[in-house]
Amino acid sequence: MENKKIYTLGALAGIIFFILGFSDTKEQTEEFSEIVKIALRDVGNQLLLANQDSTSLVLPVIKLEEFKYRLSFENTLSLDPGDLVAIVKKSFRKAGLPEQYRVEVLQCINKEVPYSYLIRNDVARDIVPCGGRFLPKNCYTIEVRFTKTTSNSLGNQTLIYSVLFIVFVFLLLVLYKQKQPRDTKENDVSIPIGSFRFYPTQHKLIKQTVEISLSKKECELLEIFVMHPNQIVKRDELIKKVWEDNGVIVGRSLDTYISKLRKKLKDDPAIKLANIHGIGYKLEIQP
Repeated sequence: MENKKIYTLGALAGIIFFILGFSDTKEQTEEFSEIVKIALRDVGNQLLLANQDSTSLVLPVIKLEEFKYRLSFENTLSLDPGDLVAIVKKSFRKAGLPEQYRVEVLQCINKEVPYSYLIRNDVARDIVPCGGRFLPKNCYTIEVRFTKTTSNSLGNQTLIYSVLFIVFVFLLLVLYKQKQPRDTKENDVSIPIGSFRFYPTQHKLIKQTVEISLSKKECELLEIFVMHPNQIVKRDELIKKVWEDNGVIVGRSLDTYISKLRKKLKDDPAIKLANIHGIGYKLEIQP
């Protein structure tokens, strides 16, 4: 029963950690998406200002798929690739976004890509074509895909929950190992009764290699007798402890169970479960 409780507790904790981790991951992803949209709107605003345009709108930033976003404009504009690279880099850095991403400038009509570049947060590995070639005034959209798909905060959050779960499982195993020997020891506790060994928790008697099973009531009665060897135990006391305390009042049931116990103890002549007329019973054990 205790082992079952431990397993249940472990499973419940695992579910809780999973739900918390999933919930936080979802919140972190949504937060990341909102930050990207804010940063890209800033990029759009800076590009319009570079075009001496302070009135036309930056259209809503669209999330195309996981970690991919599109920036659009109300009116046409020209683009200086050098300015684009610098503006994107500055806005993303201010927003604390991952510094590994790919940027594509697409023409609205035919979706051709007149300019694109790749940032890997490593100057030697960045791919940024020459920035001197201006893109003439046209309708453009800018698409950004983050190639590092996990932000540092999200990774740290996942790491924290992983460590907490591992620590909990470790503590659970320690508890189980400490509990296991005690359970085994309790199950092995026996009481000598003549040539028998009485195992209360296992509801059985053992005589040499012979094992004799006991019912729950037989076991409860025998426990009372072995606690008072060679002493009279009143009938009313037996009925109260074995039956009345459990909300059941009996008539001749006690005599029936006493008879069953006598039969199971008969193989040892040194043991006698005597009837003390009008009073109760006595477990007589000869030395």
